[in-house]
Amino acid sequence: MDDDKPVLEQVTDAMSGAATATADAARTVVKKVRKVARKAVSKAAPKKAKKTRKTKKPKKAGKKAGKKSAVKKSAKKAVKKTAKKTAKKKKKARKSKR
Repeated sequence: MDDDKPVLEQVTDAMSGAATATADAARTVVKKVRKVARKAVSKAAPKKAKKTRKTKKPKKAGKKAGKKSAVKKSAKKAVKKTAKKTAKKKKKARKSKR
């Protein structure tokens, strides 16, 4: 220790030095943890497929086909909904008779 500096000043310098060293160590640990987490996420996440080239006509045909299937799906849903509604009405009628 320096004889020129008072003891209190020497102690405060030592404490502040320790505090900054601890903060620096914490920062480096956080950086390492983040880096490892990023690597783990990138390995776990599915990779995006690369786009090779654009084709215009097949996509349009696909959209039309999708629209047709959507119409079919909505028709099927409507049939299911009406069946459910009639079943509910029958249940209510039975309960009201009791």
